[in-house]
Amino acid sequence: MTGKKPPLTKKRNQKPDLGRGWIYVILLFILFSFWYSGGQTGIQEITWKQFEENYLKDQEVDQLVVVNKQRVEVYIKKEHLDDPQYQNLPENIFTGTPSEGPHFFFTIGSVEVFHDQLEKAQADLPHSDHVPVKYRQETNWWTNLIWLLPFFFLIFLWIFIIRGSASRMKNMGSSVFNFSQSKAREMEKGGKNKVVFDDIAGLEEAKEEIYEMVKFLKSPEKFRNLGAKIPKGVLLVGPPGTGKTMLAKAVAGEADVPFFSLSGSEFVEMFVGVGAARMRDLFKKAKEKAPSIIFIDEIDTVGRARGKAHAFQSNDEREGTLNQLLAELDGFDTDTGVIVLAATNRGDVLDPALLRPGRFDRHIHLELPNLKERVAIFKVHMRDLKLAPDIEPELLASQSPGFSGADIANICNEAALIAARREKKAVDKHDFMDAIDRIIGGLEKKSKIITPEEKERISIHEAGHVTVSWFLEHSYPVLKVSIIPRGKSLGAAWYLPEEHQIITKKQLFDAICVGLGGRAAEKIIFDEVSTNALDDLEKVTKQAYAMVMNYGLSDELRNLSYYDSTGRYEQSLQKPFSENTAEKIDKEVQQIIDDAFDRTERILQDHQDQLQQLAKSLKDKEILHKEDIEKILGKKKVNKPYSSLFP
Repeated sequence: MTGKKPPLTKKRNQKPDLGRGWIYVILLFILFSFWYSGGQTGIQEITWKQFEENYLKDQEVDQLVVVNKQRVEVYIKKEHLDDPQYQNLPENIFTGTPSEGPHFFFTIGSVEVFHDQLEKAQADLPHSDHVPVKYRQETNWWTNLIWLLPFFFLIFLWIFIIRGSASRMKNMGSSVFNFSQSKAREMEKGGKNKVVFDDIAGLEEAKEEIYEMVKFLKSPEKFRNLGAKIPKGVLLVGPPGTGKTMLAKAVAGEADVPFFSLSGSEFVEMFVGVGAARMRDLFKKAKEKAPSIIFIDEIDTVGRARGKAHAFQSNDEREGTLNQLLAELDGFDTDTGVIVLAATNRGDVLDPALLRPGRFDRHIHLELPNLKERVAIFKVHMRDLKLAPDIEPELLASQSPGFSGADIANICNEAALIAARREKKAVDKHDFMDAIDRIIGGLEKKSKIITPEEKERISIHEAGHVTVSWFLEHSYPVLKVSIIPRGKSLGAAWYLPEEHQIITKKQLFDAICVGLGGRAAEKIIFDEVSTNALDDLEKVTKQAYAMVMNYGLSDELRNLSYYDSTGRYEQSLQKPFSENTAEKIDKEVQQIIDDAFDRTERILQDHQDQLQQLAKSLKDKEILHKEDIEKILGKKKVNKPYSSLFP
């Protein structure tokens, strides 16, 4: 019976490990140094006085050797080496016996002085008993080799870079000689961490539209027989956290094909031409494993529109990379089975050549999830949590308007962390509410020192927001108001906004009035204003400019919009309007804010008693919920007397 040959422990063509060879060379050099020195472990240094009194007078010295006119080596006679006083002499490391010498040494200033001292010390002895003196010149090889050490270090460093980088990084494309290789992370077919459409809640329309890619990758013959051509590129556009990357992974997971994923910034390097070379290498690898998917995240890094602003640069690496991407999209046909998915938050700044038919044929816009989709997203992220019976995903979804899928995932994780911190056995409703508050407003800072005067002013400020919002027709209902500092804010109010696709001029005007409610309340109660309204004024100013410049909702500049959906004005050195128009815009914005502030003041003056009562209750309790506010302000309803105050 013949068995299989045992595997070889070392490949025939495998190169020797030079790393160990360096160690062997160093050890051999050390042994050679010991051999050259006679295998001695060390020589004891003495003074001239010790030499004269202990060794020379007793006639135990065999000879003296003057080395380089600076050092005198002393050799003891062999018959005296067994004496007790010489038991600590240097020994030969190979034989273990006392060495033949030298046994001691001392330094001299000059040879002439040394001779005079030696003659005086031996003046009473017969001339035949004088110690013989020899002279020797030695070369210090270590001193001569010091200037060669930098060259040896550079040679060793070069060998380490060449061999180490090539062996450890050749599969990562990170070697000093592999800059042109793509850094795409590849998920092989049948991977363990596979994402499918069931793992993505919401985005039903987007999943339905992109499912065609999955069908093509699974059975391309069905489309080819009918003469249909699948789109070469699919562009996913949407706000951050809406699931663009997850959707691309789900396409690869459902189709069960290789998936190449990388970011657009990985094409940009300090070396010219590296981005284009990596783009070529990426498509080459994808074609070799077709059918496959290429996913480029944040494609606006290299796909930004080319314009006059880039003309001042002599060579733009991003533009070269974009040109190579355009050539690759045109160069491979649909029969290769390679589909390019790209994601961006700024679809308005992409180059038109990238978006034309034949390249990125299909554009899928992902929006922030609505109420129904948020419920589904909460259910997906709650699957791995241990929940209490009082959890209602519908309630949590209603409390998180405008949240993306990533925000909801963060809420679920934060609620679990809070429950664990409180040593609970399950995550309950209170934990989720605290998690939402923390993500919206930040971490509570109850330890922040606030004076009683500041606390009173903060209470008036927040009560002003709530009061104005309560008596406006188009304002959002208040859920909770607090004067506990959170993050950078000293107080905050939580609203429940309705989800509208279209916002009217009255609704925008009411929102500006609510934003000015805090400053107006301070002016009415304290007859002066403070810096507490910084965040409010920032939001109000942006809303007013959006009304005038984007939506054409001003009286002076009617039906005009300077909003640029292409993003080219950002790269331009000129504004899309004249200086005269800019002055009109500023006047219109100021007029809108002045009208809103006057209206806000009138509302607060008509309800000043309720304002002060609400502020006092807020100052005492620090947190008021909707039920507490209703006891003071009554049920929220449409306030007819103020309908005539709209501009």
